[in-house]
Parts: sequence; C-alpha cells; structure tokens
Amino acid sequence: MEFFAVVFVVLLIAFIVFGLQSKRPSQSREQNTGRGPKGVSTRHARRQGTQKPVPMAKPRRQRPQAPRPIAEIPQHRPPPPVPASHQLKGKAYIIDGDTIIVDKIKVRLAGIDAPELDQPWGQKSKWEMVKICKGQIIRVDLTGETSYDRLVGTCYLPDGRDIGAEIIKAGLALDGGHYSKGKYRHLEIPGIRKRLRSYGRWR
Repeated sequence: MEFFAVVFVVLLIAFIVFGLQSKRPSQSREQNTGRGPKGVSTRHARRQGTQKPVPMAKPRRQRPQAPRPIAEIPQHRPPPPVPASHQLKGKAYIIDGDTIIVDKIKVRLAGIDAPELDQPWGQKSKWEMVKICKGQIIRVDLTGETSYDRLVGTCYLPDGRDIGAEIIKAGLALDGGHYSKGKYRHLEIPGIRKRLRSYGRWR
C-alpha cells in the first residue's frame, strides 16, 4: 500500500508540473505579441482607454449682412414761384451751356440741350454761353414749366436774338427734340450730333 501511495503522489506531482510547463509558452506569446486572450491588441486597448473624446466643433454663427447702401439721389431745392409777369430781366451768370441765372433765379433754356460740364464739349459750351451773354441785359420769357430747381424759359439778347438759337448755331448745343418739338433742329450744323456723341447720351 505504501508503494502505491508513493507512486500516486509522484504521478500527481508530475502531472501538475507538466500542466504548468504547457501553459507558460502561450502566456509568453500573448505578452510578446501584445494581444489579449480575445485577439485584441492591448496597446490599442490602452490607447482607447486613455484617448480623450474630441469635442464637436460648434457651428459658426453667420453675421447679419448690412444692407447695401442705396445710391443717393441728388436733392434739389424746389423751384421758385413763377413771377406773375412770366418775365425776368437782368445780367446773366452762366452755369453751363443751357442754364443761366437771371435776377437770382436759375433758368433752364427752353428747347435746347447742351452737354454737362463733365462731358465732352461741356466746358466749351459753357464758355460759348459766357461769350454770348457777356455785358448784355438778358430778357427771359418764362413758359411756366420747371426743371428741378429751375424755371424754364426762352432767353433773348437786347437785339432780339434767341440765345438758344445762337449756341446751337455755334455747334455747342442741340435741339431739345421732344421738348422743343424741333424748333431749333434746322439750326444744327452738319455732323454736330456725331461730334457731340448723340443727343441721348447727355440725358
């Protein structure tokens, strides 16, 4: 009996030792490869455990766009009242080729159209008007119409010449078309509309 007990103990010890030796290589392989029992990388698991969550980017608030400025419309003073006599008389101060001041009132020459000062021939038209009116007493027959801050009228020199007709004959203004009903068209010099780059561009 003692013999069998010794043999049983020896076999039991051998079985335990053999079992421990068979488990060690697999554990060492898991440590070397860095993978856990389920094939998951331990390094990856550590990274996932320590990685901080990325905050969601906040949507940018769109700034309200300022309204686009509307082009300012030039403001004009209201025209003065038309005198009961429908006439003005006095020396003329020249604004441009179709606007003068008589007796402190702006007058738009009826039925003609001259270039503006900042357009081609605008300065020449103004100085031609200065030449015509210089030293003269101008008579204005008002039509009763207005144009912005101006009264509209036909202007005459002391000898009876129509100032509008004179500046058109000088080649520095055109007949007013619709406004004149062609009154001065026959006075335009040949080729004047081409030189002044057409009547319509001035408006």
